Amino acid sequence: MPALRQIKLPVKKLVAMTAQCGSIDSRYTGPDRAAEGSRIHRRLQRQAGDDYQAEVALRIDASHGGFLFTVEGRADGIFEQDGQFTVDEIKTTAVSFELLHEDFDPMHWAQAMCYAHIYCRKNELPGMGVQLTYYQIDTRQVRRFQRTYTALQLEEYFVGLLEKYRVWAQFQLDWSALRDQSIRDLSFPFANYRPGQRQLAVAVYRTVQAGSRLYCQAPTGIGKTASTLFPAFKSLGEGLCEKIFYLTAKNTTAGAALQAVEHMAAGGLRAKTVALTAKDKICFLEERHCDPDHCPYADGHYDRAGDALYQLLQQHDHITRQVLEDAARQNRVCPFELGLDCSLWCDCIIGDYNYLFDPTVALKRFFADDGGPYVFLIDEAHNLPDRAREMYSARLRKSDLLQLRRQLGKEQRQLFRALGKVNTALVARRKQCQEQGGGYTQKRQDEELISLLQGCSASCAQWLEEHRGHALEQPVLEQYFAIEDYLRTASLFDERYILLVRAFGSEVVVQQLCLDPAHLLQQAMKKGRAAVLFSATFSPLSFYAQVLGADEQSKKYQLPSPFPRKNLCLLVNGALSTRYQHRQQSAPAVADCIAAVAEGRPGHYMAYFPSYSYLQQVSNLFGAQYPHIPQLCQQPGMDEEARTAFLRRFDSGGDTLVGFCVLGGVFGEGIDLVGDRLIGTVIVGVGLPQLSTELDAMRDYYDQKNRQGFAFAYQFPGMNKVLQAAGRVIRDERDRGVVLLIDDRFLSPRYQMLFPAHWQGFARTDSVEAISGAVQAFWQQPAVGGNQSGG
Repeated sequence: MPALRQIKLPVKKLVAMTAQCGSIDSRYTGPDRAAEGSRIHRRLQRQAGDDYQAEVALRIDASHGGFLFTVEGRADGIFEQDGQFTVDEIKTTAVSFELLHEDFDPMHWAQAMCYAHIYCRKNELPGMGVQLTYYQIDTRQVRRFQRTYTALQLEEYFVGLLEKYRVWAQFQLDWSALRDQSIRDLSFPFANYRPGQRQLAVAVYRTVQAGSRLYCQAPTGIGKTASTLFPAFKSLGEGLCEKIFYLTAKNTTAGAALQAVEHMAAGGLRAKTVALTAKDKICFLEERHCDPDHCPYADGHYDRAGDALYQLLQQHDHITRQVLEDAARQNRVCPFELGLDCSLWCDCIIGDYNYLFDPTVALKRFFADDGGPYVFLIDEAHNLPDRAREMYSARLRKSDLLQLRRQLGKEQRQLFRALGKVNTALVARRKQCQEQGGGYTQKRQDEELISLLQGCSASCAQWLEEHRGHALEQPVLEQYFAIEDYLRTASLFDERYILLVRAFGSEVVVQQLCLDPAHLLQQAMKKGRAAVLFSATFSPLSFYAQVLGADEQSKKYQLPSPFPRKNLCLLVNGALSTRYQHRQQSAPAVADCIAAVAEGRPGHYMAYFPSYSYLQQVSNLFGAQYPHIPQLCQQPGMDEEARTAFLRRFDSGGDTLVGFCVLGGVFGEGIDLVGDRLIGTVIVGVGLPQLSTELDAMRDYYDQKNRQGFAFAYQFPGMNKVLQAAGRVIRDERDRGVVLLIDDRFLSPRYQMLFPAHWQGFARTDSVEAISGAVQAFWQQPAVGGNQSGG
């Protein structure tokens, strides 16, 4: 008799693949408030009494159809009442209680019945009760539904789910065997390692092996994508992890990751990879409405999704946006949800940071509970601190609430009153702002406002249920989501937050501002086995490690640039000040410096400025003084078409062109102008962000925490913009170019300590003549370097 093939199966995955049916309808669910939900679970569990067993781990081995399934999960509670044991499944929800009928979600019953079967079998019980407990977050109401099943009924239901799952179990085993063999046979995808590339690959592998965290500065040219993905796949083949998440800030780096996997596939790798696209971007509708009344792809989605998914996985290893869209149209299912379903079966998932870190859109199928043996590869992680602060902050505007109230009118009595109460509270806060010069901050939460918003959220949910198809449905829904997001953030509010309240005329803006996201980022990364955070500009590395949640076990690693130092001409003009009060005076000299660089050799250049106004001022002077040098200026609010047209001007070689850009803007990083497409940059100023109430609050916070408030809030983030802009010049081993830094602060020790190693030995050129001489001498030297591999 052949041995049973073993499958490890979480209860949630079993029911998701076998018990889900019907349509997508997310109109009234609101953003997830996971942290608040966890606290509510614990509160209800404590209130249930001493006989209530909370968070009961359950596991069973069940043989069926040639498989030995190890099914496991965690029941929210088990209790005994009147001689009968009952499984309690707790669900926190923002849905109005009018929607919560007994069969609101069949998956909730399915999950609870699986737990009941496992407990019943383990304890040889004749039957069990099953209870669904719904807690309405905003009204704090509790509703319970109960059913009783015999042991035989529970077993038959459970076996029925396993029978439906058999086809997926077979797919999982067949694919795993094929994938693991291909990984064992896989060699590094390039003929040779670039300098530093092997060291990075080894560091990544050891990080996964140890189950720890690595913060790595890996300069441009090392080949970070290949040297992080390759060891991650090797770890996957050895059973050290189950999935690889490659997380990025931009679509360009996501595309590079997908290309790297495809390159390894050409060398024999068999790995299923899915690139996730944001819901709004991949949606087929002109205006997204995720409900069966408006979207034919949402209507009956779950009835067709299983067959669509199985077909897709059979036909494709590399599941791109186009592949998802084609399959979704063919099967009339939601392309976004199909992508999420694919992720359950893929080995490598490529997507935005928010799929792990953002509490609202994180992949709950992986990260809702304790996570799993996952590897997180976090690219361009210097972007993550600002993105995280944004994810974990929230704001409300008085004008939005008041406008909705006026649209509704008094006939919508309950919601009209609820919005009025919030508006009255914000008027009171406006008076307080006026008394304190326009705004104030406080370290404690505004509990009165939170309570009013909870009531308003409940009224919104009830109104939406009672007024389906109403002309104001969309405005109410948008405000409902905004309130829910604010309440979700309130559940995270602690000593790392401040409340910022500002008034502008009749307007009041209330903001919960996350000053330090390190703790929340750390909690998210604990959902996996290991995390590797890497960037070409992680300087100073200790700063980034601290703000990105490093702990005592985390490792820090810095690699040198792989490119010949002599191919970079780094100049510093320390004779000029580009501080705000000196900009008008320094503008003519800055224009002369840009011309001195651009006249050194025909080619393409970019000049980066701290603001649009300073950019325009110097651009006008440059055009008047040097009309023979063509220029191109970045404009505020450029759309994708305009940005593409801007960069296309840098494709043609030969003639000189100077692009005037904003430091830290869309052309300051993430663009790859190799070879003669860009041979020089001029960076005007040290990149300090403009003074603001938010950054001042962050400065004060870090002053108290580590006495480095100015550096953490202003200096280090500003210098990162400088490093990113300078990094546009040398993109591969054949590139040569000039970088000119203009500002006297670049000569101070506090800035030079932030210079990367390959910037040491720069030339100080405090005059136009010195710049011209240094640039001409550089271009007269022969190029250094040869062919490299490494991806």
